[in-house]
Amino acid sequence: MSRKLPSLLRQPFEAGLSKLLQPEGTGPDDFRFPEGEAALTTPDSVSWRVFKNPVSVFIGGVAAVLLELAEPGVRSGVWLHSSFRERPVERLRRTGYAAMMTVYGPRSRTEALIAGVTRRHGQVNGVAPDGRAYSATDPKLLDWVHATASFGFLEAYHRFVDPVPLPDRDRFYVEGQPAARLYGALSVPSSEADMAALLVRMAPRLEPSDVLHEFLRIVRVMPALPPALRPMQRLLVAAAVMVLPAGLRDRLDLAGAATLSPWQEGLVRHVGAAMDHLVLRNHPAVQACRRLGLPDDHLYG
Repeated sequence: MSRKLPSLLRQPFEAGLSKLLQPEGTGPDDFRFPEGEAALTTPDSVSWRVFKNPVSVFIGGVAAVLLELAEPGVRSGVWLHSSFRERPVERLRRTGYAAMMTVYGPRSRTEALIAGVTRRHGQVNGVAPDGRAYSATDPKLLDWVHATASFGFLEAYHRFVDPVPLPDRDRFYVEGQPAARLYGALSVPSSEADMAALLVRMAPRLEPSDVLHEFLRIVRVMPALPPALRPMQRLLVAAAVMVLPAGLRDRLDLAGAATLSPWQEGLVRHVGAAMDHLVLRNHPAVQACRRLGLPDDHLYG
């Protein structure tokens, strides 16, 4: 059953969410217009259901970045060529906005956004610490980035919001393929089994580093979440580490960062489940529903 916030709470909570998902120069209208224009995925997709939840999106995004930074080429491209260390919230907003646009945005705006991202990727290249050259346009690195994002968001929702049946989990990976191709990823998982096999193949290339721990330190304390959820931020970061397979947590020296007591894990699940039924009028999911003539609570039953 969908829920709406009391009027006294709605404005500050939605304002906080807007700051998280809307970088300067963007806004809800990016998802609201042109009226009737389809997105890359449909309103009945698993993706629309998963990405509407701000709690699991935060958890899954952190988990995805941990897996990305564990790969030397991706780590060098992200850490050396981005503003994350200096302006982490700004970078988080841009990344979150891109993810929301890829799922909910009108196709014309989404394709323009992705084209801009790929142009900027063309300027990111160098030599990783292991001596191998890297480029942000390398399809193999793009495959890994896309796959880890899909894995993180899906696993976070499955574990901390609502279990996703295996057929829907497979469908989720298929739904992400059109966007992956636009970004330049050519061979991304099309099922849960594909993703599991990819994690096994990639494990020898993944390595611990100080960057992983610096990233966790930053996301624990940066003012990322709306004030009402900020006391939980450290718990959500620990939940993100828990999303990683246990063997990879050990390999990446992150086992100590996955420290949630049973009651804390239960609290994260409770908040995640509650947020899954909370209609936030300025959320991209709601704005996209309005664009397509659907009721605000279409995804929140």
